[in-house]
Formats: sequence, C-alpha cells, structure tokens
Amino acid sequence: MSRIAYVNGSYVAHAEAGVHVEDRGYQFGDGVYEVCEVRGGHMVDERRHMARLVRSLGELRIRLPMSLAALGVVLRQTIARNRVRDGLVYLQVTRGVARRDHYFPDAATPPSLVVTARSVDPAKGEAVAGQGIAVITVPDNRWERVDIKTIGLLPNVLAKEAAKQAGAREAWFVDASGHVTEGGSTNAWIVTPEGRLITRPAESGILRGITRTVMMEVAEKLQLRVEERPFTVAEALGAREAFVTSATNFATPVVRIDGQTIGDGRPGPVVRALRENFHQVAEIAR
Repeated sequence: MSRIAYVNGSYVAHAEAGVHVEDRGYQFGDGVYEVCEVRGGHMVDERRHMARLVRSLGELRIRLPMSLAALGVVLRQTIARNRVRDGLVYLQVTRGVARRDHYFPDAATPPSLVVTARSVDPAKGEAVAGQGIAVITVPDNRWERVDIKTIGLLPNVLAKEAAKQAGAREAWFVDASGHVTEGGSTNAWIVTPEGRLITRPAESGILRGITRTVMMEVAEKLQLRVEERPFTVAEALGAREAFVTSATNFATPVVRIDGQTIGDGRPGPVVRALRENFHQVAEIAR
C-alpha cells in the first residue's frame, strides 16, 4: 500500500505530495511541528502535544490552520489511511505561501498544514534500548528560543550527522558554561551515584519535551527523586546511568559519552523501569 499525506486540505499520495515553492517553511523555516507516537493505532499524549503546538504557534504569531477538533480528525484519518498501528504521526504548520519577503505576509494568508504518518517496528526500538546508545558532545550553537518547536533545525541536523560519523546515535549540546542542554532530537538525563534523576530545567535552553514531562510522572510513581538542574559533562561521565527521552524513543539508555563508558556500560535498572512503566502513565487516546 502506498503512503498517504495530508497537504492543505487534501489527502494525496505521499510520493506526489508537495507544497508551493514560496511556502515560508521552505523559504525561511518559518513554521513549527509536532511528532506524536502512535501505539495500537492510537495517538499517545495527543492533548499535551496539541497544547505545545498551540504555544509554539502563538510564540511565532502563526494562526492555527483549523480547530483542534478538526486537526484531531485529520491526524486520525492520516494514521488510518496509512494503516499505522505502531509508529508516528508528524504535523507541520507554516506561515503559508506568500511572495518571498522577510516581513510577515498579509494576515489573511492561510497557514500551510502537512501531516504524514508511518509505521515503526517496536522491536527495533527495544533492541536499541537493550544495548544502549553512544552520544557525543558538541558546542550549543543554536538560537536562544529552542523552547519553540520550530522546523529550523540545521544545528540539530549537523550535530546528529557528527554523531553518526563518530559511530554514535545522538549528540548532546553543551553550553558555554560546560553544562549539557539537550540532545539533537532528545532531552538528556543522568542518574547520580545516589540514585537521583537529573535533567535540565525547561525554562530556558531546552525544549519542554512531552515525554520528558510524562517521565517525571513515571518517576513519581516509582518513588524516584527528580531534580531539575543543569549538569556538566564531567558529572554525566561520573553518573550511575544516563539516558535520553523523546516521543519516538521513550527512555533510551546512554552507555557511552564521548567514547567513555557510563556506569558498567550496560542499561541500568532505573532507565529500564522508566521505560517499562511509560505507557502506563502516558495518555493514549481511544
């Protein structure tokens, strides 16, 4: 079966889907996106993702292209038309199509909306989590508003490629003071020798990850202590465990940072427990 995409009001063959050459997402990266996990054919944490979408659009002064109820219908239709049981659904909203100009176009310009969905084999994610991943560290050279889930991800792309070239799966950005901010497409965590979970506060310097938020609730359920504070690379290297979180990774163990082994070099009990309990806490729409 060929894949189907939703593009500005129409469901079209994925291979033929396209947007106008003067769409501001293409010209300026002037837009935002969200990625939701699909589990058993249902979206995970839809409410939280839509709330973040509304916030991101508001920060960039882009209109919501339709009501949240209508958008929910489009998301579900795209998932269904692609017969996705386990995978992800991606949505992108840009400021729309207008003559190339750095100034905002006329307020009546309709935003552009693209939605795609694809299947992911859960067994592959479990295999990766069972082995753990390696990360590298890179200087954080992104713009300051990383709290907005914008489609302008060039620094992230370069960081992820650097990780790939180094034989790693993720790159952690490090700020000028030597503290880890977040990963190229994940939030970063460590477990201290005393068993405390540490992750950077989401007030500035990182995206407030939906999975990050849910994982705090999972930690509370498991009676684990979470501290929101910056941590250094040196502290991460001395951690008992390290891991990353995202909508497509849940909690994935980090077993090497910059080539140095973390803990005993194997996924630890804390991250395993977080991963195993995640979907008992996350909101799964029915």
